Amino acid sequence: MVAVSGHGPIPQAVAQRALEWLVDLQSTPRPPRALENFQRWRAQHPDHERAWQRIEAFNGQLHDLSSPVHSAITHATLARPATAKRRQAVKTLAVLIFAGGAGWVVQEQTPWRRWSADYRTAVGERRKVVLADGTQMILNTNSAVNIRFDAERRLVELIAGEILVTTAKDRQNSPRPFLVQTRHGRARALGTRFSVQQLDDATCVKVLHSAVEIAPVSGSPTVTLQAGQQASFTTSTILPVLPVSEGSTAWTDGFIVALGLRLDDFLADVGRYCSYALSCDPTIAGRRVSGSYALADIDKLLDTVSAMLQLEQEIITRFWGRQVTGIRLRPRSRIS
Repeated sequence: MVAVSGHGPIPQAVAQRALEWLVDLQSTPRPPRALENFQRWRAQHPDHERAWQRIEAFNGQLHDLSSPVHSAITHATLARPATAKRRQAVKTLAVLIFAGGAGWVVQEQTPWRRWSADYRTAVGERRKVVLADGTQMILNTNSAVNIRFDAERRLVELIAGEILVTTAKDRQNSPRPFLVQTRHGRARALGTRFSVQQLDDATCVKVLHSAVEIAPVSGSPTVTLQAGQQASFTTSTILPVLPVSEGSTAWTDGFIVALGLRLDDFLADVGRYCSYALSCDPTIAGRRVSGSYALADIDKLLDTVSAMLQLEQEIITRFWGRQVTGIRLRPRSRIS
């Protein structure tokens, strides 16, 4: 979300939909019943109205032929719907209208940067990508990357989330290094298969085949991880090297594997794959969870864990109970 001065945050999906309406309404010919459907959408929720008001605040630039906003709209309306060219034009509009105005706070790692990334996944989604050099990359839930290949290097910028990379041999006359950059530092592949996960306070690298060199941005001494090893690093420090845990890449097949994991840690991991918050009563946070669980059905997963640990689920809602915002596990009530 992006915070607006004096208002609550406007959800990314709402702002994106507002921009899509803008493009549709500016298109010639206009899609059938576009105006009627737009007015209905605008009245559905206060966030919809606020997003559209933000667009209307740029009304002068919408008609100024020399403005970048007008240029972006022109490119969007001329592109066919559901094409990469249309999507790129909408991304440009997002930067110009939602990320550039006074009073808008846009940090480097906000959802807006994820939205404009070269490749991204939604919550609960996984995506496989083959890069120009033949490298295979799988994006985990809620992840985003930018690709920066040039004559000197092959760089993947991990903006958020987690990726699993299987590097290909570079066919250039002078082979270029393959790097994954995060805000904490970089990982350099040494002909390998490895995963990189960017957390709030550190980056975690797990090596499955061959080796990976990791280096914090501070320039402190590097460490080379061998197959079966993992380590986390901050902007200045590399933490102790540990063995890669069994099932650490099970997410690529749609599963999560727990081996005696604390319940609160397990829920934090599962929570990455669903759109609502997961938590538990502090009195049961230390209970242990083991097993392999399918991520395709989070409700079923929670039902299984609740039954196994004899817990019950508290559903947290808003908007008069119509929208689930969280599920909290707690000890099962005793009925006398």
